Amino acid sequence: MVIYAAALDVPRHVVEYLSRLLAAHRRRIGTPRVSRALGPFRQAVLVLRWFRERGCVHCLARDAGVSQATGYRYLHEGIDVLADQASDLHQVLDRCHREGMTHVILDGTLIESDRVAGVRDNGNDLWFSQKHKAFGGNVQFLSAPDGTPLWVSDVEPGSTPDLTAARIHALPALYKAAADGLPTLADKGYIGAGIGILVPVRRPKGRSEQTLDSDTRTTNSLIRGVRALGERAAAELKQRWRTLQHVTLSPSRIGNIARAALVLNGIWK
Repeated sequence: MVIYAAALDVPRHVVEYLSRLLAAHRRRIGTPRVSRALGPFRQAVLVLRWFRERGCVHCLARDAGVSQATGYRYLHEGIDVLADQASDLHQVLDRCHREGMTHVILDGTLIESDRVAGVRDNGNDLWFSQKHKAFGGNVQFLSAPDGTPLWVSDVEPGSTPDLTAARIHALPALYKAAADGLPTLADKGYIGAGIGILVPVRRPKGRSEQTLDSDTRTTNSLIRGVRALGERAAAELKQRWRTLQHVTLSPSRIGNIARAALVLNGIWK
């Protein structure tokens, strides 16, 4: 066995933030002092290594000197403690109003996972996305006009279309926000979402974009150009917190994992 030193490329204040949350959680549930194999700081390092490095839990637990079962328990605890800090959609939209934002941007992404059992009524795999040709979970993102991630929904199986997932988790609140002067921009996957959700007009089937009138083409270009910044919300989270590129835990945990990454992303800055 070869022993070597390594550095975790996360700002120290992020580790300290998570360690404080974990320490508060231990006090809340009545954990006796020095009864854990790892203190809050070392547990925070384990959790953040998993988020940053996509490392296997077995390796992380071995490096921390704990069993694999304990490693998983510490990891899930850290994910839940972070996810609990995420604001709900109504709180996010209220903040957008207070800050005078002109619009928000809605987008969906597939967070890939290992293949899992589950069959739809039509016989297809529940967690398989035909669009992406991969297994995973559908998560909806809301971002600010500059592309800053603001909110992440709970997960739906990968076979769920973006519009269906948005109807479950986002559209009711977005309708009210639009009525109060905060519209939502989205791509063509959300056509039919309803009033206040601004999407490009789809060209007639078999026709070119030029068949649309000039006003419609201009509107489409404006919506695409303005909402393009929203594309970076999911990309930013996936690149900074690499575990979102492929989740090896149960896909039902993807929502909490994405919300935890969102909280960490806000603390990073």
